[in-house]
Amino acid sequence: MPRVAVEDNSRMSLRIHSEDKALLLRAVAYAHTDLTDFVIQNAMQAARAVIAKAEQISLSERDSVRVLDVLENPPPPNAKLLAAARALPR
Repeated sequence: MPRVAVEDNSRMSLRIHSEDKALLLRAVAYAHTDLTDFVIQNAMQAARAVIAKAEQISLSERDSVRVLDVLENPPPPNAKLLAAARALPR
């Protein structure tokens, strides 16, 4: 079946097993909310967690000390860095 193009991009359609929907509806009843708000709230929370994990770097204590040391005492520029700096437009 062809899909109809929708100009309003605020809707999302999902297919879900009946057992899964029943579980969601049970949770919705306990949360005193509606299905849309429940799904959006929890999906957004999961999305933020995935993004934070992907965009965050965790360093060990040893690596943190190494980074701070290199920032405070940078090594002299090597040949590649000097060549890159010379290649920059003025």
